[in-house]
Amino acid sequence: MRGTPTVLHLDMDAFYAAVEQAAKPSLREKPVIVGGLGPRGVVATASYEARAFGVHSAMPMAQARRLCPNAAYLTPRFGLYRRVSEVVMGLLRELSPLVEPLSLDEAFVDLQAGGAAGETGRWSAAAARAVGERLRRDIRAATGLSGSVGLAGSKMLAKIASEQAKPDGLVVIPPGTERALLEPMPVRTLPGVGPATAQTLRRAGIATVGEIAEAGEAELVRLLGRAHGGALYAMARGIDERPVVAERDAKSVSVEDTFDTDLTDRARIQAEIARLADRCVARLRAAGRSGRTVVVKIRSYDFSTLTRSETLRGPTDDPAVVREAAARLVEGVDTTAGVRLLGVGVSGLADFTQEDLFAQAGTRAAGLLGADRPPSPAPPAAADGPAAGRETQEVRHWLPGLDIRHARYGPGWVQGSGLGRVTVRFEQPGSPPGRVRTFAVDDPELEPSEPLPPWGGQASEPAIRPNVMSSSEAGAAAPGTPSP
Repeated sequence: MRGTPTVLHLDMDAFYAAVEQAAKPSLREKPVIVGGLGPRGVVATASYEARAFGVHSAMPMAQARRLCPNAAYLTPRFGLYRRVSEVVMGLLRELSPLVEPLSLDEAFVDLQAGGAAGETGRWSAAAARAVGERLRRDIRAATGLSGSVGLAGSKMLAKIASEQAKPDGLVVIPPGTERALLEPMPVRTLPGVGPATAQTLRRAGIATVGEIAEAGEAELVRLLGRAHGGALYAMARGIDERPVVAERDAKSVSVEDTFDTDLTDRARIQAEIARLADRCVARLRAAGRSGRTVVVKIRSYDFSTLTRSETLRGPTDDPAVVREAAARLVEGVDTTAGVRLLGVGVSGLADFTQEDLFAQAGTRAAGLLGADRPPSPAPPAAADGPAAGRETQEVRHWLPGLDIRHARYGPGWVQGSGLGRVTVRFEQPGSPPGRVRTFAVDDPELEPSEPLPPWGGQASEPAIRPNVMSSSEAGAAAPGTPSP
């Protein structure tokens, strides 16, 4: 444990929904729900306006629609979320070389590794708070979004502090106050306490973190085993020695889709597996990696799930190789009862691509292989989410929330479609709330469009941080409830 609160945890507020609100002026301060829009879709993120109705992440979308029928229900735009995340992570790396991303919207930062701070050149609670406040201002200036910041002497406490700071706040846990803060909290507050562990503790009469500490290490080891029980006892006393790790090496790359209706046709299942394999390889290549084990995941109509894997002779990032291996794996599985979910992954990762192998070999044969074989078609860029959230394959069905451009009216986004018509709201980041127009779904003047970032302008990172609307200006935007 550190004597100064120099471990920072940033958690962006309702990130996906906040990006959509920032990019779509008519949705500011309105309930927005992002996720899979099909019958089996789930909520990825809900704005705070939607959370007031009881909507939360991982909730079935059908339940969310019952709780908040007037919200804007949008398809995820993961490519845009990644671009915004890169801007935020860049700001964190300006503070310290030790940044540990946990997801697109969450990361730890070791401020101590970034050097001294404050007038005295030494870290203090006041100096750490000043850094956290400046970070929040910089994020809002660069993206128009808000983030919550926690500062403490350990990762566990910094994350707890950021939860307490939500939304759009900052909390510092001064050293020496950890035990008093933790004691009344429920056991699920501690890392590693999931439903099963919580139930075991509850049966033993342990419901709070303070009661974990009172139970003693021997009792916790008896209940949970030596490793888990010992670690939990230390955390209950505020002790967490886990370091901030700059690079967390991925063990695998995978994608999966849940389908609105169960798949029974073998040809359709193989086609979906081929598409998922291409998406997986696209992510693999984007990370500059290759892998030697191909894994398929199959979830049946009754939620039973099985995986099959095949290890290749060497690492690959060739989409044809991954497609063929995945197809062989699925061929041996009985899918006649119906398939609810399919997934394809690659593990056993290596830090090179197939092209690197050819370059290292430096032989004419390798050159001929690259010259004579026609290039594989580029794998379709797709969102990492449920089938209902695929931008590239389903965008021509004009899914709500996706970007669109009209030859005369310019950029906008799909507000809804059905019965051969599509409704578009023509607005863009930084503009006033736009007008709504309706067209035939096959209108030749309509075409899919690349998303504009929340800071407006072209779809690229801003050279300088732009001025953004204040919360009062955003609230003054023209009224109008978006249609789901």
